[in-house]
Amino acid sequence: MTTIHQRIDNIVAEIEPGLVADRRHLHQHPELAFQEYETAEFVRQRLESLGVENIRTGVGQTGVTGVIRGTASGVGGNVLLRADMDALPILEETPVEFASVNPGVMHACGHDAHTAILLSVARVLTDLRDQFAGTVTLCFQPAEELPPGGGIGMIQDGALEGVDAVFALHMAAQMPTGTVAIAPGGVMAGGDLFRIIFQGKGGHAAEPHESVDPVIAAAATIVELQSVVSRNIDPMDRAVLSVCTFNGGEAFNVIPDTVEIGGTFRYFQFETGERIEKRLTEIATDCASGLGCEAKVEILRGYPPTVNDDAMAELARQALIAELGEEAVRTADPVMGGEDFSHMLRARPGAYYVVGCYSEVDGVNYGHHHPKFDVDEDSLAIGVRSMTSIALAWLHENTKG
Repeated sequence: MTTIHQRIDNIVAEIEPGLVADRRHLHQHPELAFQEYETAEFVRQRLESLGVENIRTGVGQTGVTGVIRGTASGVGGNVLLRADMDALPILEETPVEFASVNPGVMHACGHDAHTAILLSVARVLTDLRDQFAGTVTLCFQPAEELPPGGGIGMIQDGALEGVDAVFALHMAAQMPTGTVAIAPGGVMAGGDLFRIIFQGKGGHAAEPHESVDPVIAAAATIVELQSVVSRNIDPMDRAVLSVCTFNGGEAFNVIPDTVEIGGTFRYFQFETGERIEKRLTEIATDCASGLGCEAKVEILRGYPPTVNDDAMAELARQALIAELGEEAVRTADPVMGGEDFSHMLRARPGAYYVVGCYSEVDGVNYGHHHPKFDVDEDSLAIGVRSMTSIALAWLHENTKG
């Protein structure tokens, strides 16, 4: 007797050439955040050809959603599966024949793979309608790379209406193909950006006593900010604060009027983020004041922490083991990068996991956001099998009658 996992694997093996072709097409035609018009149309056409119902476009500006309804007996829930679609402003340097035809725009994070995977998951689930009751909502999201993310707009446009649980995956260049990783609790950090403008009084470098030097105030602030994580955050907590920009002055012999610094801080607990923001503001204000300057602190909200529901993470882990085998399933380590699927996880229980896609270009495995980043295309089928199995496991557990 053919098991559900054998049916999944057989369908995926049959459609794998099309899965790879879709990924290559999407990779060759990348689009930036909120500009995913061709990508959205490609997705719409694919969903329409599969008979997906209630296809909506323009959700959250350029997002696409659709619905697959099971035909098995019983009353089931509604599970949302999400893929992000946007690319990055990077000039591609990979040697592949399907490299980007849009200069300066590249799928350097794997979102082309995510979109192709979810399209194939849609194909598998339409073939398996008889195996589940309930509903699968397909969510193709724009602007994951642009904080605070395109997920917020999709939620505002009703993408989560009627949805009971949410799941998403991400390719992981640091892990070998054939492996996946998931964990309960916080898996990715929250991240906010900051800008501090120091206002002084410019003048001649040879007469600094006639000026109020914002360069010194900015430098003093940068030094003092290094104490925030080491002295104001619980050592058992995880946090980072990095100053990444310093801009001011145009001549070697002129003290400028203003200097601007900027950076980011990351955290897993909302209270930690609030504490970092408070101390950052106090330090900048005090350092500037002590040196005769004024400091204006601006905070740009980014992604909240990505926190998996413990029960949903365990359900997904068991589904992954059943589909891929226990040796393929790892425990994910928390990372300080951000992810806007966090918005959906705050609104609904669910889980986020990663799929190994280690790939070498010229003998080197380049990481995400690198001009030579690529994915091992054998990992695409793993993505389809894993996401399909998680969706079915959730639907079976949440069917009554």
